Amino acid sequence: MKTLPALFAAATCLLLASCVSPIAKRIERNPEIYNKLSERHKGLVSRGEVEEGMSKQAVFIAWGRPDRAFRGSRNGRAMEQWSYLDYDAVPGGWGGPGWGYGGWYGPHGYGYCYDSFYSYQPMVDYVPYERATVEFANSKVTAWKR
Repeated sequence: MKTLPALFAAATCLLLASCVSPIAKRIERNPEIYNKLSERHKGLVSRGEVEEGMSKQAVFIAWGRPDRAFRGSRNGRAMEQWSYLDYDAVPGGWGGPGWGYGGWYGPHGYGYCYDSFYSYQPMVDYVPYERATVEFANSKVTAWKR
């Protein structure tokens, strides 16, 4: 019976070790970048916050790798924009009472079949939206929104 508490303690340690925040993991993997930041930026980064004047590396540690990155110009100056996406669950479905169809892909191609019991399938679609953006000029944050 002594093994049960030990097993529970080991499982708890593994669970807690896996709960390290993504920011803490990025700091741990990039100590040379984090250590070069000012004390103010270190505090902001560790809380996942961004401000104007912050470096691209600091934004990377605070918010992670962007989902999209764009380069362009504004007022004759080269700029870069990072975009972070998230997803909204949107309930939906298709079909209706008394009708439906199913499809399959077999050796003879794609086919349909009518099935009165296959009339409605509740679904959830995940629709992307822009959660945050950051703009840079000369590798420094010039604007951000979240």
